[in-house]
Amino acid sequence: MTAQQQYEERHFVDSTRTVWNYSLFTDEDIRNFQQGTHYTLYKVFGNKQLTVLNVPGTYFAVWAPNATRVTVMGNFNHWNKEEHPLFVRLDNSGIWEGFIPHITAGESYKYHIHGYEGVQIDKGDPFAHFWEKRPLTASIAWGLDYEWEDNEWMQNRKKNNALDAPWSVYEMHLASWMRPDKHNEESYNSYAQITERLVPYLKEMGFTHVELMPVMEHPFDGSWGYQGTGFYAATSRFGNPQDFMAMVDALHQAGIGVILDWVPSHFPYDSHGLFKFDGTHTYEYADMRKGYHPDWNSYIFNYARGEVKSFLISNARFWCEHFHADGLRVDAVSSMLRLDYSRKEGEWEPNVYGGNGNIEAIHFIKNLNETLYRDFPDVQTIAEEASDWPGISKPTFMDGLGFGMKWMMGWMHDTLNYFKTDPYGRQFKQDQLSFSMMYFFDENFMLPLSHDEVVHGKSPMLYKMPGDDWQKFANLRLLYTYMFTHPGAKLLFMGNEFGATSEWNYKSELQWELLQHPSHSGLKYCIQKLNELYRNTPALYTKQFEEGGFEWVDLNHRAESVVVYKRKGNKADEDVLVLLNMTPVVRQDWQVYVKGKKHQWKEIFNSNEISFWGTGDVYNPQVKSELVDEATDTYRLTVHLPALGGVVLA
Repeated sequence: MTAQQQYEERHFVDSTRTVWNYSLFTDEDIRNFQQGTHYTLYKVFGNKQLTVLNVPGTYFAVWAPNATRVTVMGNFNHWNKEEHPLFVRLDNSGIWEGFIPHITAGESYKYHIHGYEGVQIDKGDPFAHFWEKRPLTASIAWGLDYEWEDNEWMQNRKKNNALDAPWSVYEMHLASWMRPDKHNEESYNSYAQITERLVPYLKEMGFTHVELMPVMEHPFDGSWGYQGTGFYAATSRFGNPQDFMAMVDALHQAGIGVILDWVPSHFPYDSHGLFKFDGTHTYEYADMRKGYHPDWNSYIFNYARGEVKSFLISNARFWCEHFHADGLRVDAVSSMLRLDYSRKEGEWEPNVYGGNGNIEAIHFIKNLNETLYRDFPDVQTIAEEASDWPGISKPTFMDGLGFGMKWMMGWMHDTLNYFKTDPYGRQFKQDQLSFSMMYFFDENFMLPLSHDEVVHGKSPMLYKMPGDDWQKFANLRLLYTYMFTHPGAKLLFMGNEFGATSEWNYKSELQWELLQHPSHSGLKYCIQKLNELYRNTPALYTKQFEEGGFEWVDLNHRAESVVVYKRKGNKADEDVLVLLNMTPVVRQDWQVYVKGKKHQWKEIFNSNEISFWGTGDVYNPQVKSELVDEATDTYRLTVHLPALGGVVLA
């Protein structure tokens, strides 16, 4: 029996009323919602275009537990605040609902709420799938019908998204990647226009995945999407929800996975958003020692409240189910885990055990990951977490938090500090380079060179590098060679691939004009070839999270700043040797000793190629190999190392 038939059995609908007392909720829905175990709330909350008793219209449902009256206002009633009141359920759920005949998709609306202590406020719908384009703030009645054509990707993505598959992620901000008018921050390409340009670019460059900075609706461009108000809506800046679905669909058909940045840690205080939704603290903690985020002037979700937990886990499932997301990169996990995050002594209260962990948030994160991997076993969750909190990417049955991967912030800081150093001084900082492997296998790490490293005075990647122009580009090619041959997944922010010369500016677009210069186009081609190397070399990814996939070969030449390591595959003949010369001194006839029954080696990558804007004059058409110890199968290889260059042998 359908919900409508059940309803017609239980109720008499008075067709003279402007709002009909109609419900999609079952008793089980209410129990699970309140207990924090309802993970498909988007099926019952928000707006739903239905036909009831042969009358088309829209059903509305909103949670406002401290309200005394909730009405729907919109163009359909000339924004009359009192004309269309919803019915409160009589089960103490705090849910207000009702069916309004003849409202169709495309109608703008808000909830007018008589809230706590007589406060009257106008709110957008937390579950709306479409919002007006900012600065307008109303929700829009809209469905999610779409005919997907990515069946081949969806059937095979378990392999594409596995931890033993290549992960080369292009992180991007949709608005500023490319604009119709690069000098006008109000100028946006549509989802379709972005798709037309982005898909062939990512295919050309060879990235396996794209990570989109938050596409969820947000009022302020300067937040980059991390201060959201519409958690269930793709931003209307570029089109409607189906337009975004078509973008994901096209990426999948091109063999490119889609990761969405997701922000369950906080939300802004905009009057139409979640803050004090019914006049008091509904979605956020009431105790501002837990509920207010001093760094971002925003408010923290109340993870102890079942309804909020259901809201958030349902939201994560929503993007995987309806938008075919291949994973969620979860923002600001450290701030969720720690009660003392960015707080001084006396500004936070220890948990019941006297510690600084937010126990409710920890339970929420574990339930989140358990639910997603149960329902979508071929996706990945990735934690942006910068501390030494243990077990971030360990399964929950091993007392971990259950993420698939974690950003390796320590690697990023150490690597950038090393490469910023004048090459002469690198001999004294080699430990910064080698330290990552001391703890690498504690987690499943993704190596991030993200948007955070090229804003707020940190300078673009190119200008972090020392030396003249040629040395800057050589250093950056060397850094990227190190990154792509280091164990772990890779993430590169847009513009890093061609050497942007200014910091990222969300108001403008990338400096595409730089590609007219051979130095920048050469760097871009280097990234293209590194992606090709990574994807086509099993030793670089099949064991990227296993101890057996890496071996230091030579760390004993600090004075010359030459380091050598081996990446290992499932078979010995898959192994590759990586030699990095960190100084601007050419090393002819460099000798390195390797063990194993492999005695024939060839050069498969050289960061000094002339097509990369290198000199092209130091390379290895042949690699001399001599057996020096038959008992241990030790060979001496003689290799030419270019200045500030990386060489990969197979």
